[in-house]
This record gives sequence, structure tokens and C-alpha cells, in this order.
Amino acid sequence: MTIKISIDCMGGDHGPCVTVPAALAFANAEPDAELILVGKQDAIEAELIKLKAQSHPRLSILPASEVVEMDDTLEVALRRKKDSSMRVAITQVKNEQAHACVSAGNTGALMAIARYVLKTLSGVDRPAICSVLPNQKDGPTYMLDLGANVDCEPHHLHQFAIMGTVLVRAMENVAQPAIGLLNVGAEDIKGNDLVKQTARLLQADHEKGLLNFYGNVEGNDIFAGTTDIVVCDGFVGNVTLKASEGLARLVKSVLTAEFKRTWLNMLGALIARSALAAISRRLNPSRYNGACLLGLRGLVFKSHGSADAYSFEWAIRRAYEAAKYNLLSHISSSIAELIPQPAANSPPADIIA
Repeated sequence: MTIKISIDCMGGDHGPCVTVPAALAFANAEPDAELILVGKQDAIEAELIKLKAQSHPRLSILPASEVVEMDDTLEVALRRKKDSSMRVAITQVKNEQAHACVSAGNTGALMAIARYVLKTLSGVDRPAICSVLPNQKDGPTYMLDLGANVDCEPHHLHQFAIMGTVLVRAMENVAQPAIGLLNVGAEDIKGNDLVKQTARLLQADHEKGLLNFYGNVEGNDIFAGTTDIVVCDGFVGNVTLKASEGLARLVKSVLTAEFKRTWLNMLGALIARSALAAISRRLNPSRYNGACLLGLRGLVFKSHGSADAYSFEWAIRRAYEAAKYNLLSHISSSIAELIPQPAANSPPADIIA
């Protein structure tokens, strides 16, 4: 089966000089992948010519005349730029011309446009951003929400836990993934009202056998691999994600500086280079790039705006694997069973751009 992915080539800090080489590298690595390069035709063609790939059989160009800039407001992105590369790429998913879409563009705009074009699944109030983080068990910890919803109600976090469960079941083949609720302590008495009320909802589902609720987890549990899934609101999740990425880069920077400080340190680095390379691979934030916008009627993946070609290629891989494992079908078939219909309409999500 050919997996078709639409790429917003103009999104992010670097645009086609990153997205096009990443798409080419991924197409060369996966013979059953077909990539639709969406954006300004001249810019994309120039990159393909530079890479000597203008005749690649599994890369095609779909022109779009506008670009959603990183500082564009939602009004501009959604209402005024109707031929943006971001919107055209997402529309390919809606029209079933692509199985998934990948963009490194403005997070708020991507969520707003994706929600407008694709709509949410029945029973889902708010889509959530979910990505993976490394843990000490050399496996992934799935965490959501990472920035789509700043202010949440308990039933929103409940829905995030359910969507995360379906995602891990499909992607990791784990029948009953453990869910942790991020809190300031493991005890039931800890936390604010949002966390306490959410815990009661999750515990009720646990007792019915619908979900595997581990209980409250703390920040250190994310990287310990205590649970398969960590649930929180978008404000907390986004701060946690950015802090962990910054820490990873700090550790790498400090190690590099110290190993270069003296000739003896450099000799030690030379002796330990294979181990250091393995550590770098395991902790490299680029390998965990590519967050899924869960709860939509289509697969949309968000790359970091500052991603280089290597990092953006990982985001494409996440989208490819989600389509390959038929993630949307798994979510659609499970959502009606697990997510109760809301009693009243919820206010629109407050998105972190």
C-alpha cells in the first residue's frame, strides 16, 4: 500500500531548504511513501533542482500561493490566507488525496485550520497535541496535551487520556497502556481541583475495565517510564516539553564544552566516543519530533518550527507510521465506546502558538 503524505513545505523557520531535503530523504528511505510538496512552486522546484531530484517519481508539487507566517494571528491564517500551503496541505487529507499531513508552521494556526477543515471526531470537544518523550526504559512516554488547550475542564483531560490510550494501543501494540495524571505529588490529596476531579473520572473507568489508570505521577515519572501515557493540560504540557528540550540541549552543550577543555578530557572523549554517540542518539530531541493532533477527522502532525532536515524527517516518519498502522480507524472505532457525549457545548480551545 502506498502511503501518501502532504507536506507544508513553507512552514517553520526555514521553509523549503529544510522540508524538501527531509521529504527527499524520507522518500528514498521508504519505497512505499509518496509525498506531496505543497507551497510556492518556484521555491520548491529550486530546492529539488539543487538536490538533483526534480524528476523523483514519488515527489510531486502542489502549488499554494500564500504562506502562514510564524507570527500570523489566527484571523489572518484562517480567514485571509485561504490558499496557504498549510491549508492546502490539510485539505489534501480532507479530500482523501493524502493519508496524513505534516507541517512545521505556527502551532495555533495549524490547530485552528485543521479543526476548521477536518472537524473533530464525534464526542471529542477539543483536539490535543500528543508526542513522545524518551524514558529510562529505552521506550516512549506519550504525553498530552502539549499546547493545544491552555484552560481545561476535567472531562477534557478525561478525553485526552482516552485518545492517548487508543494511540498507544495502535502505535505500540500495548493492550492496556498505563495512564498517569501529572500532579505535584502521587498522593490523592495533592493537586488542584482539575486534577482531583479528573482522577475520579479516570478511576471510574479503571474500575469498569475501560482504562488502565495508574494514578497521579510527578514530573520525574515522565522520564522514568512509570506509565505509558502522561496526561495534563496544554499549559503544563507545553512548559514541560520546552523545559525538557532545553535541558537536553544544555546537557549536550556542557558535555561538549567539558570534553574540549583539556587534552586529557579530549582523550577521554575519544575513548568513550561510541558510548557518547549512543547517548546522543537516545537523548537527541530531534528523534522525538512530530506531534499528533489527536481528535480530528484526519491525521495531522506538527513538527518543531526550528526543526532541521533530520528532525523534520522524523516528523514525516511519525505521520507515515500513523497512517501505516491505520491510526485514524482505530481512534474512530474506539472513540464512541470510550468517550461519553458531553452534556453541554464547551468553549473553543485556547491554543498556544
